[in-house]
Amino acid sequence: MGKDVIVACDFAGKEQCLEFLDKFTDCKPFVKIGMELFYSAGPDIVKEIKARGHKIFLDLKLHDIPNTVMKSMAVLSNLDVDMTNLHAAGTKAMMEAALKGLTREDGTRPILIAVTQLTSTSEEAMKEDLLINAPIDEVVMHYAENAKAAGLDGVVCSPLEAGKVHNRCGENFVTVTPGVRFADGDVGDQKRVTTPEKAKELGSDYIVVGRPITAAEDPVAAYKRCVAEFVG
Repeated sequence: MGKDVIVACDFAGKEQCLEFLDKFTDCKPFVKIGMELFYSAGPDIVKEIKARGHKIFLDLKLHDIPNTVMKSMAVLSNLDVDMTNLHAAGTKAMMEAALKGLTREDGTRPILIAVTQLTSTSEEAMKEDLLINAPIDEVVMHYAENAKAAGLDGVVCSPLEAGKVHNRCGENFVTVTPGVRFADGDVGDQKRVTTPEKAKELGSDYIVVGRPITAAEDPVAAYKRCVAEFVG
């Protein structure tokens, strides 16, 4: 599994996003399109960024009854994204339905990963708000094992959990890890964070990096620094 940096294009609209991507004249970063941009600009933004030559992780975190998720994934599959996701908390039945919906008639499909626990969720919040009393590490591992059993390709988890996920689910089980900041940067609203270099050491396959790149004075330089630290 080759490592890569995914740039989180968490912009409020199409114009702002494309203006940002215009800065990348000599490389085409793998980009994440999340809820804010997708709900603002619609499916056309996916097609336009794809046409520019970028790989796309469509980060909509589906979580609904299995039949609804299956039909929704069939629609997303037609957008020709490279990766998409759902919440592992939706159960194995939902994840299996998602996989079925995502798979095209010719057998091809995007990479499908499951969100374990958001990197903004602390163990205290998990216990108090969600009434989940198991340690957060164990919850993440259980969700990862459920995702693997459902036939998914990997999970979204904290970089701090990536190595443990590989130990439980195998080296080929993909770990996509947000919560990455430069050593000299601000952690923002993330709780379980680390640096690109440390994420590589811990076993992340993909790191998702937003504000340290998108809000940087020189986003291209910040992206290249991130690639140098994580990919080498």
